Amino acid sequence: MTERIGVVGAGIVGLAVARELGGRGAEVTVLDKEDHVGAHQTGHNSGVVHAGIYYPPGSLKARLCREGVALLKEYCAQHGLPYQEVGKLVVASTRAERPMLAALAERARANGVPGIAELDALGLREVEPHAVGVGAVHSPHTAITDFPAVARRLALDVAAQGGSVRLSHRVGAIRQTSRGVEVLAAGRRFAFDRLVVCAGLGTDAVARMAGDPGDLRIVPFRGEYYALAGQARELVRGLIYPVPDPRYPFLGVHLTRHIDGEVLVGPNAVLALAYEGYRWRDIRNIPQIAAWPGTYRMARKHWRTGIKEVYGSLAKRAFLQAARRYVPELTAADLRRAEGGVRAQAVARDGRLVDDFAVDVHGGIVLVRNAPSPAATSSLAIARHIAGIVPALVR
Repeated sequence: MTERIGVVGAGIVGLAVARELGGRGAEVTVLDKEDHVGAHQTGHNSGVVHAGIYYPPGSLKARLCREGVALLKEYCAQHGLPYQEVGKLVVASTRAERPMLAALAERARANGVPGIAELDALGLREVEPHAVGVGAVHSPHTAITDFPAVARRLALDVAAQGGSVRLSHRVGAIRQTSRGVEVLAAGRRFAFDRLVVCAGLGTDAVARMAGDPGDLRIVPFRGEYYALAGQARELVRGLIYPVPDPRYPFLGVHLTRHIDGEVLVGPNAVLALAYEGYRWRDIRNIPQIAAWPGTYRMARKHWRTGIKEVYGSLAKRAFLQAARRYVPELTAADLRRAEGGVRAQAVARDGRLVDDFAVDVHGGIVLVRNAPSPAATSSLAIARHIAGIVPALVR
């Protein structure tokens, strides 16, 4: 008998999971409240295919990122989707950052990232002639792609397998029964043998419906961007990143070339006041966000950084200053506001920002609790990982 699998969420992870399960013979139905696929995190990111430089060896992020890069590169080639290895520089701007840079290179090699090179000030300028710093780690195979286009292609694959992607189907209720999982969406009742929740910013609401709110909660962080205007785009060949702060899962303001030639500066990481809080005036979910003890504990621990991020959000010169640290030729006239995004960041009860991917099982429901960057890069590998968790499909 064909297994009926429901997937909540038509972002790149949910669609990759649906495609993987459909390819294993399941009858798959994807449910999403929006009217198009990849409406949130998938459609609001920097388009970078991460190579696996940052993640602790042995973590899910490290393993699934490296597996995911290979799968994504092959998938893009098969379907004529854009994929360009433009390379990444992680730049140390001061001598104090050089030990962290060396540790980053060691971690990248431990994760199997190919071609990693440690460069001096002259060497980094050979890669990025307009960049400055005392040293850098170069990842030549770090790539860029069009993740919304990948998501649309995955949706076509799901349909070709006999599955369906039902948009404008907001999930209103979930009930586990002796026969499986019932889901009410858009006034219709769906009966599944198993359910996989890949709801991103909506994770908490769907988890509550499923009867398992769990020990992690999503706290939304808005990432804001500027784009380089006109000839300033030519100052950046590929990707220029700072040495990351090890206290946070965010990578700091960086410069990233897009597949369409645009170069973005950002993102910052501002605590949003709504799960889909793309603007300051979006303040819909304050009670839910504030009610989680981890939110207060996180804010108490990191309030100084929070104030700095808010200042960066309100002051263009803060973004310019961060960018000029690595590309000093930039001026205020070179920066124009661009569309931002919101990161679904899981926070533990003790206020810890959860760094690794987190997936757990509640009866017949698989819940993806935390899948921030590099989830898009890792999506096809995450899908394989989840297919191994879904009990009826273990082979």
